[in-house]
Amino acid sequence: MSNAMRGAWALALGLALSGCGGGGGSAPESPGSGGNSGGLSADPAGPSSSFAQQCAATNTMAAAGLRTATLDSEKRWLRAYFDEAYLWRDEVPRVDPGGARYSGGDVYAALDNYFEALKTPGLTGTGQRRDRFSFTYPTDRWKALSENAAEAGYGIEWKLASPTPPRQVRVAYVEAGSPADLAGVVRGDQLYSVDGINADAADSNGVDLLNAALFPGKAGTPHNFSFTRAGGGMATRSLTSTIVTKTPVPLARVVTTPQGMRAGYLLFNDHVAPAEAQLIAAMRSFQAQGVQELVLDLRYNGGGYLYIASELATMIAGPARTGSQAFETLRFNARRSSENAATPFYTTSCILVGNKCSKQEALPALNLSRVYVLAQSGTCSASESVINGLRGVGVDVVLIGGKTCGKPYGFTARDNCGVSYFPIEFAGVNAQGFGDYADGFEPSGSGAAGTRFVKGCSVADDFGRALGDTTEGMLATALDHVDRGLCVVRPGASEASTRAQGAVAGEGGAAMTLRGNPARSNRIWLPR
Repeated sequence: MSNAMRGAWALALGLALSGCGGGGGSAPESPGSGGNSGGLSADPAGPSSSFAQQCAATNTMAAAGLRTATLDSEKRWLRAYFDEAYLWRDEVPRVDPGGARYSGGDVYAALDNYFEALKTPGLTGTGQRRDRFSFTYPTDRWKALSENAAEAGYGIEWKLASPTPPRQVRVAYVEAGSPADLAGVVRGDQLYSVDGINADAADSNGVDLLNAALFPGKAGTPHNFSFTRAGGGMATRSLTSTIVTKTPVPLARVVTTPQGMRAGYLLFNDHVAPAEAQLIAAMRSFQAQGVQELVLDLRYNGGGYLYIASELATMIAGPARTGSQAFETLRFNARRSSENAATPFYTTSCILVGNKCSKQEALPALNLSRVYVLAQSGTCSASESVINGLRGVGVDVVLIGGKTCGKPYGFTARDNCGVSYFPIEFAGVNAQGFGDYADGFEPSGSGAAGTRFVKGCSVADDFGRALGDTTEGMLATALDHVDRGLCVVRPGASEASTRAQGAVAGEGGAAMTLRGNPARSNRIWLPR
C-alpha cells in the first residue's frame, strides 16, 4: 500500500477496539438478532455531525472555545452516534435522556450513565451480558496511553484471585524504574492494606476506596501500602503516583529446555505504538540466533493496536504462510456492510509518528509452524487476535496457562467534547471465518480449529518466581511441552494453583472488580 494511502487511512484514525460478546457457530452473534426494543423516546434528530463538538458550558473536559451549548446537545450527539455506529443498533433500549441519572452538574458522569443505558440488554448463550465492554474514557488520558504508553500509576500490574474475600490482590508485574520498583515492591507481594483499609474490606465503600488507591487518576497522589511477602514478613511502602511510561517488551531472551533445546522467550505486555520497534528488535535477535521455538508471554497483555498484532503474527509465521491471507476480517452492522474490511498480515513496519506510518521496512520472520502462548484472564483483545489469526492460517498454537478474557468484538473510538466513546461496532473473524471466543480461548484437548479450545496445558500463574525464570510454572510447562509434547505441571505451579483455588471460594462481602484503565483491554484498528 502506498505511503499516501497509509497516511490517509491513519489520519482517519478510525480506532477500532475489540470488545466482548457471545454467540454460537463459527462467528460471533450477528447484529440485531434480538429485535428492536423500542429506541429512544426521542429518536436521533439528524446525523451525529449535526451535534458534534457542541459542548455543555459546564463540561470542563471540552476545549474552552467549544463550551457554547448544553448537556442536551451532547446527549443528542451520543444518541445519533449510537444509531450510526453500534453493532446492535436495533437493540438499543428506550431511554428518557432527561432522566435524573443523565443530568446534573457532573457532565462526564451523566454522559457515561446515558452511554451505559443505551447498550443492548441482550445476553450470550451462557447468560452473560453480550455487551460488557463498551466504555467511555477521557480523551486526554486515552491518547496518553495509546500513543505514548503513559498513564498515571505506580508501575504495578495488579491481579485479583477472587472478587470476594479472601481476594488475594497480588503484584503480578512491576515496571522497571517506576515508583513501585524504586520502593522495592516485587512480583508476588500480596496486598494487605492501603491507607489502613484492609484488602478484604467487605463493604462497597471500602472496595471503592481500594480501587481509587490502586488506580489513581492523576499523578501526585500518595498512598500507604502494606504487603505480605513470600517469606511471611510484612513490607510497608509509601507510594506516590506518577506518569509511568511503560516498556511494552521488557524481556526477550533465549532460554533452554530441560533437554537442551533453545527457544526464544518474549514477554509482551501492551500493543501500544512504542511496542513495534521493540518487537522488531527482539525478532531480529531471535532470527540471528536461529531460534526454532518461541514462547510468547501474553499473560498481562490486554491488547492495543491491531496492526501491531498483525505484524507480530507475520514475524512469527513468516510471509510464505500468511501471504494473501486475512489476519482479521471486520464485520459491521447491516447499514455499514460496505465498510466490512480485512486486516492483512502486514509484512512491513509502520513506526507510527503523528498517526502516520513513518518507516516501512520488511519485517524479520522466524517462519515458525508452532508457537507457545502463555495466557490467562489478562490476555485480551489484540492478544487474542494473535492467537486467532495464527490459527486461521494453520499455525499450531499451544496455549499454556488459563482461559483468556474473550473479546471478539470491536469499536471505533470517537471523541466529542473531550470524551472518547467506545461502543462495540464490529465482529472480527480469522481467515477461516472463526471468531466465536466470547468465553475466551481455553487450553484443552486437541485444539481443533474452529473452536475456542486450543491445544495446551492448564497451569496457574506462578507468582513465586520471576517472569522469564525457566522454573516459573507457566514457562517451565511450555519448555517441558517443547521437549515431550506433554503437560508436566511443575511443583511451583501446583502450589500457585492451590492458592488460587482456595481464594476463589471466598468468604462473602462486597464483590470487587479491579477498575484499571479499560483502554488497555482492547484492540485498536488503525488502517494502514
